[in-house]
Amino acid sequence: MGASLPQKEANLFKLIVKSYETKQYKKGLKAADSILKKFPEHGETLSMKGLTLNCMDRKSEAYELVRQGLKNDLKSHVCWHVYGLLYRSDREYREAIKCYRNALRIDPDNIEILRDLSLLQAQMRDLTGFVETRQQLLTLKPNHRMNWIGFAVSQHLNSNSSKAIDILEAYEGTLEDDYPPENERCEHGEMLLYKISLMEECGFLERALEELYKKESKILDKLACREQEVSLLVKLGRLEEGGKLYRLLLSMNPDNYSYYEGLQKCAGLYRADEQFAWSSAVKRIPLDFLQGDKLREAAINYIRPLLTKGVPSLFSDLSPLYDHPGKADILEQLFLELEHSITATKGYPGREEKEPPSTLMWTLFLLAQHYDRRGQFDVALSKIDEAIKHTPTVIDLYSVKSRILKHAGDLTAAAALADEARCMDLADRYINSECVKRMLQADQVILAEKTAVLFTKDGDQHNNLHDMQCMWYELASGESYFRQGDLGRALKKFLAVEKHYADITEDQFDFHSYCFRKMTLRAYVEMLKFQDRLHSYPYFHKAAAGAIRCYIKLFDSPSKSATEEDDEMSELLPSQKKKLRQKQRKAEARAKKEAEVKFEESSSTSVSKSGKKPVKPVDPDPHGEKLLQVEDPLSEATKYLKLLQRNSPNSLETHILSFEVNMRKRKTLLAFQAVKQLLRLDAESPDTHRCLLRFFHEVSSMAAPATDSEKLIWTVLEAERPEISQLHEKSLLEANESFLDKHKDSLMHRAAAAEMLYVLEPSNKGMAVTLIEDSSNNLVQRNGPLGSVGEWKLKDCIAVHKLLSSVVVDLDAASRWKVRCAEYFRYSTYFEGSCSSAVPNSSYNQISSNPENGVNHPAGDISMDSLAPNGKLEAFKDLSI
Repeated sequence: MGASLPQKEANLFKLIVKSYETKQYKKGLKAADSILKKFPEHGETLSMKGLTLNCMDRKSEAYELVRQGLKNDLKSHVCWHVYGLLYRSDREYREAIKCYRNALRIDPDNIEILRDLSLLQAQMRDLTGFVETRQQLLTLKPNHRMNWIGFAVSQHLNSNSSKAIDILEAYEGTLEDDYPPENERCEHGEMLLYKISLMEECGFLERALEELYKKESKILDKLACREQEVSLLVKLGRLEEGGKLYRLLLSMNPDNYSYYEGLQKCAGLYRADEQFAWSSAVKRIPLDFLQGDKLREAAINYIRPLLTKGVPSLFSDLSPLYDHPGKADILEQLFLELEHSITATKGYPGREEKEPPSTLMWTLFLLAQHYDRRGQFDVALSKIDEAIKHTPTVIDLYSVKSRILKHAGDLTAAAALADEARCMDLADRYINSECVKRMLQADQVILAEKTAVLFTKDGDQHNNLHDMQCMWYELASGESYFRQGDLGRALKKFLAVEKHYADITEDQFDFHSYCFRKMTLRAYVEMLKFQDRLHSYPYFHKAAAGAIRCYIKLFDSPSKSATEEDDEMSELLPSQKKKLRQKQRKAEARAKKEAEVKFEESSSTSVSKSGKKPVKPVDPDPHGEKLLQVEDPLSEATKYLKLLQRNSPNSLETHILSFEVNMRKRKTLLAFQAVKQLLRLDAESPDTHRCLLRFFHEVSSMAAPATDSEKLIWTVLEAERPEISQLHEKSLLEANESFLDKHKDSLMHRAAAAEMLYVLEPSNKGMAVTLIEDSSNNLVQRNGPLGSVGEWKLKDCIAVHKLLSSVVVDLDAASRWKVRCAEYFRYSTYFEGSCSSAVPNSSYNQISSNPENGVNHPAGDISMDSLAPNGKLEAFKDLSI
């Protein structure tokens, strides 16, 4: 580095490098300017100056200088390395790898460049290249521990675990007998555990166990050592020894569920009540597999102490039992007996001891959540109202009542109650967040934003929520904007979540070197596996699906400004159109460059002498208007669709969206592929039935194939159709009728059949409407004392109403359906049920409509007064407890 410079300037060049490494950028710039005064064409100095400017957020100057330096000295590995670092800082990893490889052609044994290249290869999962680079590093520096470990991990990631074991054993062979020293025992123990886990992965179980016993004294993490040992013993079939070891682990942590599961594999059902009587896991686990009277007895013993203590999360703990047939009825009988006994005798059944008054309140609280889970909202609300009357100062009661109202369909009243709960404890972030979520569900976005920022730094607006990666807020906000038809803001929120996932992916970069240095190898490999499945998590799926729906809607209904612009363009001559487009592109490029310059100037001058951080730039597109100005919305949707297809292939929604996008793009085979995936996942789903019949109906209405590719597609479809059992030797109408006969008792299946009947034959509109209106809300038989409830779900009935009003377009039928559903869902604001806040005389409609609170709900129960610092304390003035 700096070899072509005189001694004085060469020392200054070393100072530039040192200043860059120690983040003393001004000092580095000063040294670079000193060299460039005498040698203005020196490529390496120009490159280092550009790299320094890049760290000061002056990117355009940085790229210009680095390119100029590279142009002046193409054979300098420093220039290529710096160019790669510049690309790396902008997450252009593939370009950075190209630059590093060019640098290595000039200096093939440069350790720093090889190390940087290996980090990028790990980040990009170029595992073959990663193995080669780590091997080269080990060859150049075999006395460095990190190079051995890095080579072993690279082989493991490249699915060559046995080779990784050999490398680690070879590394141990280079160590002295008394290794490790005291300050490296932890790191060495982690490496040994990693090697043993590799042996287990390869199936060398006996060898792994022998190695564990041999090196046990050198492993500091005794708990991990015991867990590894018991895992090997169980896999070897030595269940008796494994059972003893699990009991030892349980004596350390008797609330660890995985230990009980392991013990159950070793010893069958094991009664641990006496040994760990104080452990909640011992009492809770049997509820999952006991039945009948034994379940009842175990549930009483588990529930009573928690009711006495007043544990609000008790129902959340019991809720998985509701998925087991019959257990919900047993729990209901038990809860009612407890309520009756406490009300009558002030104590539990069969006990003389009196319970504190709060026990009745918590029992009512539990019953309210139980009936809410079972869809009996009237009973749930009466129980929670009784609990509130008993003790009106408990915040959890208002939160649960809000949740019940949300499930019952009264989103406005739910938001009002959530706000009331928030005002009872203004310092509770969770209750504030729950209130914000209810407001967003009620489409009260402005009010939700003002409530959310009460807990952000310095009361900053929702930019802070974005910086904190508050994805639940952005998703709920995006869904609310989408419901209100504000596609720009909805897209902005959904794409913000997608950016968070991109940031999480980038955050792994620093760990590639850190984990080798600290020897946290098992955690490192787990982290890489987590990153590989990162985009399969629900938040990303929701954000990507939301963005795709926005683009589909934008394609179906392009923005007004774009349409007007197309009309104006159509009146121009081709040459005038070309000139206008060139002018627009130049104006956009000029505006972008000016914005970059302004940002660089503000960021470079806004650091004051007091050392304050620069002010964040204002969002140039707060309403997402620029996001709507895309030339091809479907190509944008396809980007996110590919991510969903890669990471959520077993989701029906993924393939439904794929069908919708590809049908609009006229990609017939891709749409058919989506239909086949839907048939694979759930052939009886109403959505699958819709897509199947729609596809073949639209294909049949296409023009006769003219080109060779069209003829080939037609041949494929003709060959595939007989293979689909739903359409085998049937017309589309016959297939629809067969589907209806099979699922005539299901509302959503009848609605799907009615929709397809109308789509296939628009003259059958009356028959389609009759088909829906003849559906009956069958009662679901239950053993509880309060009898049966209807099987129709609120969201299904809303979907049917939208089908009647917007697809079948029969407003009279939609109106009749609304009146009918208002009887079943009395708390629903959508159907204007008699008990909902949409009705003026309803008990939940206490506050007049607020125009800020969205458009879909006529009664907005929250005013901005609720955001006052002291909350709504007037309600507690006349409170008697």
